[in-house]
Amino acid sequence: MTARTLVFVHAHPDDEALLTAGTMARAVAEGQRVVLVVATDGGAGLASTDMAEGGLAARRSRELEQSARVLGVHRLVRLGYADSGLHGDAAQQPGGPVPLCAAPMEDSAAALAQVLTEEHADVLVTYDPAGGYGHPDHVRVHELSVRAATLAGTPRVFEATIPRDLIARAVRLAAKVYPFPPEFDPTSFERAFSPRSAITHRVDVRRYIDTKRASMMAHASQATADDGDRTLAAFLRLPRLVFRRVFGTEWYVER
Repeated sequence: MTARTLVFVHAHPDDEALLTAGTMARAVAEGQRVVLVVATDGGAGLASTDMAEGGLAARRSRELEQSARVLGVHRLVRLGYADSGLHGDAAQQPGGPVPLCAAPMEDSAAALAQVLTEEHADVLVTYDPAGGYGHPDHVRVHELSVRAATLAGTPRVFEATIPRDLIARAVRLAAKVYPFPPEFDPTSFERAFSPRSAITHRVDVRRYIDTKRASMMAHASQATADDGDRTLAAFLRLPRLVFRRVFGTEWYVER
């Protein structure tokens, strides 16, 4: 098998664990070079007070490093932007990094293109045009990734996604063991990600399901909030056989 370099681009720490961790672990095991690029520090995420002590961004950075170690990635790159927040309108803090959505897209695309060029990337993996579930940082990562692939001449671009019906079913299963907060709308996932008919590639990651689960577990700050557990905690509570069934395949749309 010819060794290739795969660059996975994500918006926040923990996104890699949920969407592409199995593919990354499998690629590493099969001798491919895997590079993980994360655009923001994730500092605007929701986390319990004790998890945010010393700064949530710093905590999430350490968790990202642990996840990268678990997955065996060869290089971890941070583009250095701040989390833009759920609505994409986070303001730059004094002396802090610029939120991704406030930065010129050409600048962030050029920064990613430099990584692609350095790595002689064969494949770039990003999000679908809607950013999966619509987070502004995810949408921007899609935009800058597509532009960066053009700038660097990266030949193949894949969009990590999930069939809508599957994620909706996973949420329903999680609801059996986890009481979602009142503001959570489980039906929102019925409109997110991609229809099954759009999927071009399915990757069997069942042999690497324990590695994927460990990657998810590394992001402990995303499992709890002051008012209770979050969705990641519910997924991690699924029995192993159910977890393997739900998360044992990862899906992509090739552009």
